Amino acid sequence: MLVLGIESTCDETGVSIVEDGKRILSNVVASSADVHQQYGGVFPELACRRHMDALLPVLDEALRKAHVKPSQINLIAVAQGPGLIGALLIGMNAAKGLAISWNKPLIGVNHIEAHLYAALMGDKEPLFPALGIVLSGGHTLLLKIFDIGKYEAIATTVDDAIGEAFDKVATLLSLPYPGGPEIERIAKEGDPDKFSFKAGFVKKSPLDFSFSGLKTSVRYALRGQNDSQEPLSLTDEMRADVAASFQETALGDVVAKAKKAVLEFPCRSIVLGGGVCNNERLKELFEKEFPHTPIFWPDKGLTIDNAAMIAGLGYHKFLRKKESDPLDLEVLTRIPIA
Repeated sequence: MLVLGIESTCDETGVSIVEDGKRILSNVVASSADVHQQYGGVFPELACRRHMDALLPVLDEALRKAHVKPSQINLIAVAQGPGLIGALLIGMNAAKGLAISWNKPLIGVNHIEAHLYAALMGDKEPLFPALGIVLSGGHTLLLKIFDIGKYEAIATTVDDAIGEAFDKVATLLSLPYPGGPEIERIAKEGDPDKFSFKAGFVKKSPLDFSFSGLKTSVRYALRGQNDSQEPLSLTDEMRADVAASFQETALGDVVAKAKKAVLEFPCRSIVLGGGVCNNERLKELFEKEFPHTPIFWPDKGLTIDNAAMIAGLGYHKFLRKKESDPLDLEVLTRIPIA
């Protein structure tokens, strides 16, 4: 089955064609990150404008690269949410238009769930039950995965998502957006033990995440306890040390809570998804702490928001449901995964 996927939840416009949920024939992504750099984050209206400009050219390129004609497509899969309402509507309306004009079934997909599925694409054979970990700009989650489409939530963040925390700390360090890759880059030159930062602890739910206090600690380290609006004069060495200390604390918190979760929920593997999975230090920490547990990482091109994961998961959802979603399917800014 050939599935055409559409992704437009935030600032990436993606179209992909995937065969039988596994084999990626094309995966085209147009990012508007360059537009948002001056704002230090995503500006929703500008993201929507870029989606409108990019979607049809990206669609044409995806079909061309896959050497596929519209008549050969069997299913249209689209990110239903969560995400920015305007951005979601652009992708959904495009998917509905294609479903009508090409006379194809339509299926809506949970974007967060798709991030986990991204790690299982290609020739990988999943091992369930698994511990699922989503680490992105908008989400930080721990889940039990019993099968594709069958989950139980374990923990989430009570404030910032980890990717959001990276972006905010990057702004404090006068680094460009997106902040994650920039912090990782300069952290390689820093001392991770230079600053004694701590991640937040949620008393009533010890596996939950809290990065807001960690971000505030970085702010105090840079501007003093009086939180002066004038930043300290930072040397490259201090900036690298702060980045390294922050990164080690944030990523170490994820690994520590994953270890606790595995003790409470024995699993055969760990499945990770989301843009933060690009971080090489994160991979080192997981491989060190889980030397005997298979760990599934998404390929580099599948960590960011992309349509291949939407098409891949859409294939499985359609097989389970055995019918098309209605053409009045609505987008949802929030969708619980379990």
